Amino acid sequence: MTIPTSAPLVQRLLLTGADGHLGRVLRPRLKRHCEVLRLSHRSDFGPAGPGEEIELAYLENPDAMRQLLRNVDAVVHMGGVSTEQPWSPILASNIVGAYNLYEAARHNGVKRIVFASSNHVTGFYTQREVISPLDPPRPDGLYGLSKAFGENLAQLYFDKHGIETVSLRIGSSYEAPKDRRMLATWLSFDDLERLVVAALTAPVVGHTVVYGLSDNATAWWDNTPARHLGYRPQDSSERFRADLQARQPHIDPTDPVALYQGGSFVRTGPFEDG
Repeated sequence: MTIPTSAPLVQRLLLTGADGHLGRVLRPRLKRHCEVLRLSHRSDFGPAGPGEEIELAYLENPDAMRQLLRNVDAVVHMGGVSTEQPWSPILASNIVGAYNLYEAARHNGVKRIVFASSNHVTGFYTQREVISPLDPPRPDGLYGLSKAFGENLAQLYFDKHGIETVSLRIGSSYEAPKDRRMLATWLSFDDLERLVVAALTAPVVGHTVVYGLSDNATAWWDNTPARHLGYRPQDSSERFRADLQARQPHIDPTDPVALYQGGSFVRTGPFEDG
């Protein structure tokens, strides 16, 4: 569906990771909310459309990032490694790259960043628990650890430089949930757009952490501390429940994948680096 919009939110909005899974979802949606959408990725992904700019950049290149953020009003940062991988690519994209992004924002006077964090920051909480953004991180791997670093980086740059960030601990954002775990973690594409727009438009956010999930009947995450964002999900995974339970009728409750909120990430790796 189309999310209603009136006047564009910002003049020039930067979307990093524009050719990634969620970058491709957000590209046409975010264009409705800005005058100019600047799109960035590591490698070529085709021509710019009307009202778009394309600039290729590596997150680990500080000069390229400083150039990328020139004349930008806000950033939706979807770039970087998005799965559990060896340390080297995570270090380059999610640690060094995140630092370069925030330094470029500071240099260019950018005051609002929407940062794609992850539910894997707290993946080692059990599925029997309900947690909030105020609970301590319990990463389920190197990827989740790198996103916890990104959240701490966002806090530092708000406290020290006044750059506001909304860190989105994205659950499972797909057209439909793929398994029974996603009945709790699913974030519809429409709700993803609602969440990003809320993060861009809330008057004051400081550094706010919010879980990215739809209005699911089963939920492990309580977003009450982030209600000031005005994000109100409208979709639910419930209509997929019967089909998913039929496809996965038996689950071993002692399996770490079923025990912990991070699912398969808790037992992925270690990898041989290099």
